[in-house]
Amino acid sequence: MKKDHVSLQRRPFLTPIWLAAIAGVVVASFATWLWSTADSTTVIIVRHAEKELASIADPPLSAAGEARAEQLARMFGDARSPGHIDAIYVTSTLRSRLTAAPLAARLGLTPQVAPDDDPRELIRRILREHGGGRVLVVGHADTIPALVKALSGRDDIPRIGDQEYGTLYVVTVPRIGHANLLRLSF
Repeated sequence: MKKDHVSLQRRPFLTPIWLAAIAGVVVASFATWLWSTADSTTVIIVRHAEKELASIADPPLSAAGEARAEQLARMFGDARSPGHIDAIYVTSTLRSRLTAAPLAARLGLTPQVAPDDDPRELIRRILREHGGGRVLVVGHADTIPALVKALSGRDDIPRIGDQEYGTLYVVTVPRIGHANLLRLSF
């Protein structure tokens, strides 16, 4: 004997709801990942301060250079501020180390000596070790344009003149997107 009941066909009533929930979780996870990795690294690049005009190979700072180094320390030397410097990179020259010394003393940091012949390696190191932080780099007139160019991806970085000591570059490098560049005088 046959049963006389109606055969109910299974309808995918809950499928759109489950798909929407899964898509929402995926989008929320991606947005959380994007937000957490979108920290920008800020790199401040300056030339060493004015040096003594001497015939020695590695001269110290002049009085004007010492004043400029102190000004740099006043600008970035508040360790309690939310945007304080996290690391300092200098070259091996005395004038570069002396330029960063007042700021390093105020912040309790030890400047790290970086080679000035490979700007791309220095950039990789900064972004790897200080991602999302703020870093000061003290360089030279002939190395700063290459460093700024490599960080920002811009080709229009002007040459720094022999008597130009007050130029400061601020390059903000996001993990996703293009770098921003600001050139200031101090």
